[in-house]
Amino acid sequence: MSQDTDGSGGDAVPGIDPDVPPSGDGCAECLSGEGAGWWFHLRRCAACGHVGCCDSSPSRHATTHARTAGHPFLASFEPGEDWLWNVETEQYYRGPALHPPLAHPVDQPAPGPRDRVPTDWRQHLH
Repeated sequence: MSQDTDGSGGDAVPGIDPDVPPSGDGCAECLSGEGAGWWFHLRRCAACGHVGCCDSSPSRHATTHARTAGHPFLASFEPGEDWLWNVETEQYYRGPALHPPLAHPVDQPAPGPRDRVPTDWRQHLH
C-alpha cells in the first residue's frame, strides 16, 4: 500500500531533496567497475541523487548506498515508473516530484549497459 511520506502529500520530507538531480544515467558503481558492471533496473536516491542498481541486479548498489548513507528513500529510475521505496520500512510511498530527469534515457536498455550485460544475465538475477 502506498503512503504519503509525511501525511500531507507535498511538504518537505526528511530524506527527500526534490532539488537534487540524478548522479548520471546508470549505476555509478557498476560504471566505475565495482561489482558485476551491469544492472537489471536502476534506482535513484531521493536524498542525494545517487543512481544505483536494483536489488534484483547482481550487485544491489542502490540499497547498499541507501543503508550506508542513511538515505532511506529510493525512487525508480526506469521510464514510466513513478514510486518511492523506503528501505527502512520496506513500503512504497508517494512524495514530492524529484528533479528531472526522472529516468534513464529510453534508448538505454534494461538490463544495461548494452555492452556489459552477459548473455546469461537472467541466471545472475536475485
